[in-house]
Amino acid sequence: MKKWILIGTGAVVVIIVAVVIVGLSSLGPMIKKAVNTYGPGITKTEVKLGDVGISIFSAEAELKDFLLGNPRGFKSPQAMKVGSIYVDVDEKSLTGDTIIIDRIEVVAPEITYERIGGTDNFRTILNNVKKAAGAQKTSTRKQDEKKGEGKKLLIRNFIVRDGKVNLAIPMLGGKTLSARLPDIHLKDIGKKKGGASPAEAFKEAFGALYAKITSPAVNDIFAKGLKQLGAGTKAVTEGAKKQLQTITGGAKEGVKSAADKVKKLFGK
Repeated sequence: MKKWILIGTGAVVVIIVAVVIVGLSSLGPMIKKAVNTYGPGITKTEVKLGDVGISIFSAEAELKDFLLGNPRGFKSPQAMKVGSIYVDVDEKSLTGDTIIIDRIEVVAPEITYERIGGTDNFRTILNNVKKAAGAQKTSTRKQDEKKGEGKKLLIRNFIVRDGKVNLAIPMLGGKTLSARLPDIHLKDIGKKKGGASPAEAFKEAFGALYAKITSPAVNDIFAKGLKQLGAGTKAVTEGAKKQLQTITGGAKEGVKSAADKVKKLFGK
């Protein structure tokens, strides 16, 4: 009798494992399709995800070769590219109304911060995301009245680490300046509302990213670099040198003054 119980228990375990394997293996293509399909509608730019790897044992996904394109009018190849983004989903929540993501970890993103005129590429993308979030909220409200609430997201931990920001502005004559991106750790995105729409969650995460890109820690490094380029005789063209001298105020005013003027350039 005990033997039959053990065999029966073993069969149940095998069935459960098989269901989990099949479910997780289908999760990768679902994530890739969702990002590549719905991403451009939120950012109004190219959004491309190369591949998704799923760990059967940890239920963790690795999003590989993520690319965020630039809005129209900007010249740099892309706004951001990331080799690996790790996503840990609570698989039990996939069948519920609110999908719980325990962790999204963006590792070593390379960001190109491009300024043209009085705006920049990330501000433009953020404005697009805000519009999409507002439109999605209105659409969701109408759908809720007819057939109940749609899928929402709760992100317990959103992490960005080891990132780099490259500054691209016309006055650099094709050159770029680089600074370390301060790390980001947001907690419980969507918790207050009992879950957020994908656009709302993206808006909060992207807003935090934009705040770090335009933070004093990054701008001060750019100010120092602009000052050094402005002082060099071969670093930039004569026209660019004059623009840099206007921004930095000349070498004698010091880094603090240069930083203040660059912050004004960045709209801070």
